[in-house]
Amino acid sequence: MSLSIGIAGLPNVGKSTLFNALTDAEALAANYPFATIEPNTGIVPIPDERLAKLAEIYKTDKIVPATVTFVDIAGLVEGASRGEGLGNQFLSHIRGCNAICQVVRAFEDSEVTRSGSKDAAHDIEIINTELALADIVTVNNRLPRLEKELKSDPKLKPVYETVAKAKELLEAGQNLRELDQEHLADLHLLSAKPVIYVFNVDEHTLADEPKKQRLKSLAKGDCIFICAKLESELRGLDEADRTELLASYGQKQSGLVQLIHSAYDTLGLQSYLTAGEKEVRAWTILKGSTAPQAAGVIHTDFQRGFIAAQVVDYEDLITAGSEAAARAAGKVRTEGKDYIMRPGDVVEFRFNV
Repeated sequence: MSLSIGIAGLPNVGKSTLFNALTDAEALAANYPFATIEPNTGIVPIPDERLAKLAEIYKTDKIVPATVTFVDIAGLVEGASRGEGLGNQFLSHIRGCNAICQVVRAFEDSEVTRSGSKDAAHDIEIINTELALADIVTVNNRLPRLEKELKSDPKLKPVYETVAKAKELLEAGQNLRELDQEHLADLHLLSAKPVIYVFNVDEHTLADEPKKQRLKSLAKGDCIFICAKLESELRGLDEADRTELLASYGQKQSGLVQLIHSAYDTLGLQSYLTAGEKEVRAWTILKGSTAPQAAGVIHTDFQRGFIAAQVVDYEDLITAGSEAAARAAGKVRTEGKDYIMRPGDVVEFRFNV
């Protein structure tokens, strides 16, 4: 499955600067509202040091990491749902994303205009309100149509009731996460998506735990702290220099790695690996996926004709030094249709179609 994250926030909070740093792209990052008109999209390989080690074992030059797609939209302003600024037309670009990364300004810089931004709490409230108001429009458009369809198809009653409940919760400013998401899936409601709050802080705040705890208390979901300015400085550096620069600010991981880990945790994802002479590759799946479901991520034929999975744990394979040695040590096993995949699995699927 693919992982996509929509980047939202008020103007001038550092969205495009962060997008550029995460994707190593050159999106316009300017000090005025609505610098981003068309959505910027970047597909980024997910860092995974295991792949290079597997490539050495299997003697292949082809490494295919899992990827994440970032979509950066224009800054929202208060009243966007009523057409203020450029309106909420840009929200359609992130309706198909798995999660929303809400960038919140938590730095002070007199040279960067605060366009509608007052403080972190106020900014979060604005964005959440605008997302909810946009969803109310979507729900209001759907309910009359559902009501008509319900008259000829009584089986739609649960769907109608869920959408009606979603409207009630949205108008009350409440969470949609506990509703039956299958009944809401085709609406792509923004308020139903997991949110990762990214506080864009200055270099000093990275080490200011009390301030970070105060900011964390404002988030209604997972949150991370990134200095977009620092992330920009990391661009173009080799791994050793990146590590050294991060360490000088007390950081162990780049913003990209932090955001990907947060997204995996928030969305309940994990990866597994395939390896051979042709290529080594990482695949993204839901936690709890069975072996046939994991095989289906490669190709639906693999799932439909699944016979078995040959599995070896990554650490066991590295310790053994080769697949043959791992097999000789009894570390390679055959798993069936009920096997639940683990993050360290290196797998070869057997199938027949």
